[in-house]
Amino acid sequence: MDLRHLRYFLAVAEEGHITRAAERLGIQQPPLSQQIKALEAELEVQLFRRLPRGVELTDAGEVLLADARRIMADVEAALARVQRTARGERGRINVGFTSSAPFHPFVPRVLSTFREANPQVAVTLEEGGTAEMVADLQAERLDAAFIRSAMPDHAGIAVFELLEEPMVAALPRRHPLARGRGRGPGRGKPPLALTDLAGEPVILYRRASGPGLFDAIIGAFHAAGTAPNIAQEAPRITATLNLVAAGLGVTLVPQSLSAMRFEGVTYRPLAETPRLAAPIRLACRINDHSAVARRFVALARRAARDPA
Repeated sequence: MDLRHLRYFLAVAEEGHITRAAERLGIQQPPLSQQIKALEAELEVQLFRRLPRGVELTDAGEVLLADARRIMADVEAALARVQRTARGERGRINVGFTSSAPFHPFVPRVLSTFREANPQVAVTLEEGGTAEMVADLQAERLDAAFIRSAMPDHAGIAVFELLEEPMVAALPRRHPLARGRGRGPGRGKPPLALTDLAGEPVILYRRASGPGLFDAIIGAFHAAGTAPNIAQEAPRITATLNLVAAGLGVTLVPQSLSAMRFEGVTYRPLAETPRLAAPIRLACRINDHSAVARRFVALARRAARDPA
């Protein structure tokens, strides 16, 4: 059955008059009458009784009226869903992040803003290392990922710089270098130089999971004229703080992680170290056919340009 026939039928049924229905539809009365007759012939039923001034529905017409209204409402709803999906307002998106990224307020703010602006988009979050998330992007298991590491060229993957934050030192609370007033970085505690940490056992987030931060820390120590005494590598950056709390060494973490109050850990700011910063980047596929993914990436980049 042609949807056009249903639309014509509804107009005649609601107007109760073929001429008025033709005016509503923007067509001539004779073609409309012919289309109604064609519908009746197709269904092999009479839908209207002709009256001296207009038409009225037969019992069969009353039944079709209810179904026709539902069918046309479903069609219009389907068209609206398709259009919202094409605009990226409906669908789903899988977003990855490294273990440290969510601690910076920027990342949850972007996710919250996107969810509020796109309530019909289902957002799935996955934590992982940079290498595995890049593989998931290429395999289309992820649509976007917040990462820390700079990446070599990967086929089909784009990386956008969003922001960067300073690093701070995390030390066991009873460590001599942990002394000072205040609890947070910069609150009454003078900055530490990397040379102050020379010889200290250093705990790092393992390079395989986060090569960017690992290499930045090693490079900063070398630029300061010293080398870190790497005592242990942890599978997650948050795990380095557990090891610090246990007194097994010191570590360097992005400043946003200082919001994590581990019993037995004190944070100290670092003296200005040009080579040492913790970036947040967004990785995505260069050619993504998902309007939702393109919408998310655009929102994150806008938020980075306007951090207010």
